[in-house]
Amino acid sequence: MTVPEQRQRADAVRNADRIVRAAIEIFRERGPDASLDEIARRAGIGSATVYRRFGDRDGVIRAAFLTYFAEEIEPLALSARAEADAGAALAGALAGAVDTLAAHQGLVMAVKQSRALSVDIAERFMGPLSTVLTRAQEAGQVRDDVSVRDLAAIVIMALATAHPGDPGQHDPRRYLALLLSSLRPSADRLPAPSGQHFLDRASGGCSKT
Repeated sequence: MTVPEQRQRADAVRNADRIVRAAIEIFRERGPDASLDEIARRAGIGSATVYRRFGDRDGVIRAAFLTYFAEEIEPLALSARAEADAGAALAGALAGAVDTLAAHQGLVMAVKQSRALSVDIAERFMGPLSTVLTRAQEAGQVRDDVSVRDLAAIVIMALATAHPGDPGQHDPRRYLALLLSSLRPSADRLPAPSGQHFLDRASGGCSKT
């Protein structure tokens, strides 16, 4: 590869990163209706470059969410696996996820509208938590009929209480605490879940992308 080609590739990588960072900021500030032109202006890059690099608005949304997820969500689950107290680690990972997702509701809503969220992305968070869940159950900290898909539902239900009038995220934290209390061991058995995972429906019926 020649030096000019190396510079062009490096420039393309930098531009892509600037676009993604701008998208994360814009969706957090403006909500899910932010346009590609706004994102391009924030990144200091022409709209044509955005389209050339990501194809369309959905491509930008997916790239922005993947970057955000890798930096702020995935590490929560990975670090939870290293904690000695599995019950506390599980609660901490879920609380951290709800806090950051509630603060990025605009991006989350844009992802839902564009169907840029796929089950494989969710599994990158829930997969490592399955180990923590098993340890917490073995320690008698969590009821034994809870599954990892229940943890995903808890995050989604807590996020449903987030709203613009609560920038401190008091409501999501309150209802997450209420939901987490339901994980404690109990003699009552939970009803069986449906045969189809709700995340499959959220991603348009596709289990992988």
